[in-house]
Amino acid sequence: MSASAAAEPVRDPGLQPERTRLAWRRTTLSGTVAAVLAMKAALHGGFSVTGGLVCALCCGLWLGFLALAHRRIRTLASSSRPAPLAPRHATATVLLTVAMAVCGAALLF
Repeated sequence: MSASAAAEPVRDPGLQPERTRLAWRRTTLSGTVAAVLAMKAALHGGFSVTGGLVCALCCGLWLGFLALAHRRIRTLASSSRPAPLAPRHATATVLLTVAMAVCGAALLF
C-alpha cells in the first residue's frame, strides 16, 4: 500500500446520492404536473393556434428537462462516487425550467 493511498480518507457517501436521485425525481414529477396543467389551460377554451404552439413549446421544454434529469439520475446511480453536475448541464436545466415557467405564465394571460 502506498503512502498516498493510506493518507487518503475513505469516503462514506451515506444516503446523499440516494437523496439527490429522489430530489431529481420529485423535480421531474413537479415539472410533469406543471406541463400537464399548462396544456390543460391552453386547451380549456377550445383549440387556438397560439395556445397549441405554446402547448407544444411547453412539451418540448419538458422533454428536454426530462432528458437532463434522467441523465443525472443515471450518473448518480452508476457509481458510488458520481461526477459532479457539469456547469453546462446545470445551466441548461435552469434555462429549461425558467422557459417552462414563462410558457406557463403566458398561457395564463
